[in-house]
Amino acid sequence: MRPSIRIPLFLVMLLALAGARAQGGDPLPSWNAGAARQAIVDFVGRVTREGGADFVPPGERIAAFDNDGTLWVEQPMYTQLAFAIDRIRALAPRHPQWKDTQPFKAALEGDMQTLMAGGEAALLELVTASHAGMSTAAFEGIVRDWLAGARHPRFRRPYTQLVYRPMLELMAYLRANGFKVYIVSGGGIGFMRPWSEAVYGVPPGQVIGSSIETRYEVGAHGPELVRMNRIHFVNDKGGKPVAINRFIGRRPILAFGNSDGDYPMLQWTTAGPGARLGAIVHHTDCRREYCYDRKSPLGRLDRALDDAGRQGWLVIDMRRDWKAIFPAKNDANRGVR
Repeated sequence: MRPSIRIPLFLVMLLALAGARAQGGDPLPSWNAGAARQAIVDFVGRVTREGGADFVPPGERIAAFDNDGTLWVEQPMYTQLAFAIDRIRALAPRHPQWKDTQPFKAALEGDMQTLMAGGEAALLELVTASHAGMSTAAFEGIVRDWLAGARHPRFRRPYTQLVYRPMLELMAYLRANGFKVYIVSGGGIGFMRPWSEAVYGVPPGQVIGSSIETRYEVGAHGPELVRMNRIHFVNDKGGKPVAINRFIGRRPILAFGNSDGDYPMLQWTTAGPGARLGAIVHHTDCRREYCYDRKSPLGRLDRALDDAGRQGWLVIDMRRDWKAIFPAKNDANRGVR
């Protein structure tokens, strides 16, 4: 049975924002007062003030957000990696050779140290083996079914409930001020699109990610797109500005990331003319989420953290700047099921 969608999380945030605006309240209630919140509000005010020196027409108000570690939790492993490992385990009976072949052996045994030591090549091999050989529609159904049952190992909540409440509020705030919001992620486009609209309010056409090759076929079930066992494009590092240009055709005026993989996107965004804002989510809250930056194998933040001041990028300290990390459970229960 496919998961149903009740009131989407993004709509909960949008309704809260509408109520706050109607009452003259705070559109960003999960943000603590401080330099980070004020910089965002000031920027939005400047680019939306008609007649002002920094005014940007609505059609050019493009905001780009990384996903893993920027919009939802990415520790102790990327959510899509957890999905890929579960898929490898489900498919293993058809591939007995995997029990003696890396990186499949490590995935089947839960040996994350060996798996991560294989680097990006090992992760891509798992993704192609576990995500291919079916139609795009069938894959979307598998993703939805997995998200309905999977639970984060620490928080014991569905992954779609482990999105960052302050970022949901921010995206709703931007949309209310004429921005068009895009997700620009190293994660798979086919993995994110089935749930991005229900969780973030970002429709599939505004999701940019890594992809595997697809082929058009007409079979017993009619015309369909079949996912092939080959990587088409990796949307990370320098690939992000390339993909933004290819799919959007405009340079964003605002970009949020959390790692060195987002450096080129932030750099390209803020190098454009006129008012610009680049921001980094710094994971500093060990108690409510995780603490990691320079030495983390996932979401490593090193060069971008060093260069943020020189580049003029805003650094958001999760512990200091956010009142809440995740949606309250009574709100989260109204999201994807």
